[in-house]
Amino acid sequence: MSKIVRTGANLLYPFILIFGLYVIMHGHLTPGGGFQGGAVVATAVALVIVAYSFEEVTAMIKKVGMKARESIGLLLFIGAGIAALAIGAPFFSNFLANSGLLFGQVVPSGPNPGDLNTAGVIPIMNLAVGIEVWGGLAVILLYMLSGITKEGS
Repeated sequence: MSKIVRTGANLLYPFILIFGLYVIMHGHLTPGGGFQGGAVVATAVALVIVAYSFEEVTAMIKKVGMKARESIGLLLFIGAGIAALAIGAPFFSNFLANSGLLFGQVVPSGPNPGDLNTAGVIPIMNLAVGIEVWGGLAVILLYMLSGITKEGS
């Protein structure tokens, strides 16, 4: 690829990551959430794949790292469900809501702009799903890239 495409990819990459994380973290307030934000973040991986050669992509983005992200996301999601059991609540209960702890701020009655701290366990689950989808889609893209490269040889 040309230097212009690579420079454009290098400039857009952090903005795509930030926007994807924004969609993940605001999923309980706006349309979007973990899956949609994870897919947006995975497009940053697709952008790198398009802009660089196979050797450069595999040096920058490791399958092992993306598989680790996928596993971490799954463990965080299950951990959020099991954490409710630890305090005696049902599995996947929203035990943080209205607790005053992290993401447990009480929602005021009436119209409000929506605060990031008011959803309880939901933002944690959105984050877990976002990390898992990011890792999973990136692994799929990397395997597709390696298949194309092997056929082209």
